[in-house]
Amino acid sequence: MASHNELGKKGEQLAVDFLIESGYDIIERNYRFNKAEVDIIAQKKDVLAIIEVKTRSTADFGNPQDFVKPKQ
Repeated sequence: MASHNELGKKGEQLAVDFLIESGYDIIERNYRFNKAEVDIIAQKKDVLAIIEVKTRSTADFGNPQDFVKPKQ
C-alpha cells in the first residue's frame, strides 16, 4: 500500500476514534454510492454526520478543509 494511502487510513481511524469518544455511533465507513464515497457516516442522537476525512502530514500545502470540493 502506498504511504499516502496508509496516512489516509490512519487519519480516518483517528477521526473514528474521536467520534466514538464524542458519543457518536459509527454507522458506516467508506460508503460507496455510484461513483461517490463517504469516509464516515456517524450518528449521535438525532444528528446524522456525513464526514470527509482529509489527512495531511504537514501544513505546507494548506489546511485540509481547503481541499474539500463542493461535491464532497
